[in-house]
Amino acid sequence: MNATKAPGGIKPKHQRLVLLVIALVALIGAGLLAAYALSNQASYFYVPNDLVKNPPEQGRAIRLGGMVQKGSLKTRADGITIDFVVGDGKARVPVRYTGITPDLFVEGSGVVAEGRMEGQTFVADNLLAKHDENYVPRQMGDMTKAQAEAVVAETK
Repeated sequence: MNATKAPGGIKPKHQRLVLLVIALVALIGAGLLAAYALSNQASYFYVPNDLVKNPPEQGRAIRLGGMVQKGSLKTRADGITIDFVVGDGKARVPVRYTGITPDLFVEGSGVVAEGRMEGQTFVADNLLAKHDENYVPRQMGDMTKAQAEAVVAETK
């Protein structure tokens, strides 16, 4: 029994198999490329205590969440660069941000800063302020009431 061959000399069954393998390799390649691109864009979330205990490598994009400490907000001479301290009740991290701050960004409020560590200072590229004064980052949500009150008292 002779199977008919396609014009290229390959049996249709083998031709479909070759096309399937090529499509599968292309799909896997696209998936790996997408995963690589996303891994470079991912930013991890840290609270100050985690950042102090296990700092990321210098220059890696991360998010820092916590409370802006009372009395820590200072504006530099250029008028658009601010320095402040973010705390979580266990540790504090100095932050520098250049740009226009959100309207709701004030001392004692919750903030998520996106940026990177440079030395001992977190340099923020973007600030996200929560509209509710009772905001607590998810990682701090498992605190006891006494711990939460201590953090709030510390920011006043």
